[in-house]
Amino acid sequence: MPRLFVALEISRDAAMRLALLRGGLPAARWIDPENYHLTLRFIGDVEARFADEAVAALDRIEAAPFDLQLLGLDAFGSKKPHSIYAGVAPSPALEALQGDVDRALRRIGLAPDAKKFTPHVTLARLRQPKVEDVARYLAGRGDFRSAPFRVGRFVLFSSKDSVGGGPYLVEEAFDLTLRQRQEIGSGAPMPAPAAALWR
Repeated sequence: MPRLFVALEISRDAAMRLALLRGGLPAARWIDPENYHLTLRFIGDVEARFADEAVAALDRIEAAPFDLQLLGLDAFGSKKPHSIYAGVAPSPALEALQGDVDRALRRIGLAPDAKKFTPHVTLARLRQPKVEDVARYLAGRGDFRSAPFRVGRFVLFSSKDSVGGGPYLVEEAFDLTLRQRQEIGSGAPMPAPAAALWR
């Protein structure tokens, strides 16, 4: 069974801007631009039955599209940096969606995430870098910002069990279509449940 996680895709324009930041840092293994994403919730290696339940639970989430902006660069691991990432401008809509995803998956038995949600897009993984090299790289690019882009869906990705960085495959996509809260119960037909992919 592939390793699963829930994420947002990054707009083409933002990905192109991020790709320009590649290079100039020894010990960095750069993520391919087509694999940039913002993880909402890691699921891991699960059985096909749980994967089907996850799809059904995620398909019931109702949320409206929203705008997102990438803002600034930083590194995880202050004394021993292990990855470079682009941060995200504060977004209540993003936080709300992540909370909905997390609750939906915990309701079907996924263990709580031990890590606090820190929205980011990983650009590179580092292997025994010099701290001064990382600091120099960040100092020259810390003012990065993308143009805001529209988030119209979230996706269930699968990845191979590797060191990370892709390739990632979209197993299921969930559109954000809710316009206003009062539309709930208006008599409009509900969308059909997402098709299970693991049978």
